[in-house]
Amino acid sequence: MDFNMKKLASDAGIFFTRAVQFTEEKFGQAEKTELDAHFESLLARADSTKNWTEKILRQTEVLLQPNPSARVEEFLYEKLDRKVPSRVTNGELLAQYMAEAASELGPTTPYGKTLIKVAEAEKRLGAAERDFIHTASINFLTPLRNFLEGDWKTISKERRLLQNRRLDLDASKARLKKAKAAEAKATTVPDFQETRPRNYILSASASALWNDEVDKAEQELRVAQTEFDRQAEVTRLLLEGISSTHVNHLRCLHEFVESQTTYYAQCYRHMLDLQKQLGRFPGTFVGTAESTSPPLSSTSPTTAAATMPMGPSVADLAPPGEAALCLEEVAPPASGTRKARVLYDYEAADSSELALLADELITVYSLPGMDPDWLIGERGNKKGKVPVTYLELLS
Repeated sequence: MDFNMKKLASDAGIFFTRAVQFTEEKFGQAEKTELDAHFESLLARADSTKNWTEKILRQTEVLLQPNPSARVEEFLYEKLDRKVPSRVTNGELLAQYMAEAASELGPTTPYGKTLIKVAEAEKRLGAAERDFIHTASINFLTPLRNFLEGDWKTISKERRLLQNRRLDLDASKARLKKAKAAEAKATTVPDFQETRPRNYILSASASALWNDEVDKAEQELRVAQTEFDRQAEVTRLLLEGISSTHVNHLRCLHEFVESQTTYYAQCYRHMLDLQKQLGRFPGTFVGTAESTSPPLSSTSPTTAAATMPMGPSVADLAPPGEAALCLEEVAPPASGTRKARVLYDYEAADSSELALLADELITVYSLPGMDPDWLIGERGNKKGKVPVTYLELLS
């Protein structure tokens, strides 16, 4: 019990000394040991890594699970070391509703058959999403979370310990400085004509006491300096380990990109299969003149042209066994030409198509055997195929 009380009193004294030193530093009444520039840069890099890792982790969680209530539930399960229950994805839920709707509205009707086909595709999309979430959580979120909950906590603990060692060191320096000043004042030789011998004896005794105090303060300073240097080296090694953390996070980021690429590639394949089942093909979407949003292929014409099948060319429109006609040789019909207003900008995929600018007026007409989703457009002396979904036909 005595030992515990002594230790408690000692800890209280150390805490009080640190608090006094910290307060005096804040008010500019005490000197502070500054760390070297390289050490400060390591601290700044570590803080930046921690802050951005937190932001990336939180936003990735939002990307994988947009529902905040579901994220809170998963967080509680993880804290309780319990397995997170399997959750139905939005795509799978939509597939379930479509299948039930088809069953009730008539699975043999055109609408019911289409609902069943789309439901199967949505179910596959939901399964792909589930795999992506699982893979991204293991390969990307888990390493980021381990850094914040493991390495960073260790770094923070050692930084706090370094701060305490620095306060002890500066307090020891201040104590030594005060002891030397008192010793210098006590060693001043008194004037024997004005001072009695008794005062001289007291002055000599005080000088000896301050000499002992200076020796004690110097010893404490050496111990504090040693502990500070040792702790600074430990903290420095941990901070330099942030470079290894960056390398690990870089590898995890590559794995995240790979899993995301696989996920979107699967989604594209599933939707392409669905389009084929429905008898539609990329580049032949049907729209109306009142449509307010551009077709999917308009978002990236160059990419779409490189990765998706395009509509039939003029050569494809020619009847079998006949040579393809050049657009320059095609004459507009005597009747049947109409004016059309362009709804969106369109970049021609090849020389057989006509590039369009939004809100311009062009002349359009159709040729026998042409795909109904395409027309021949003329602007001045230029002529080429244009997609119907980009046009508003005028009377």
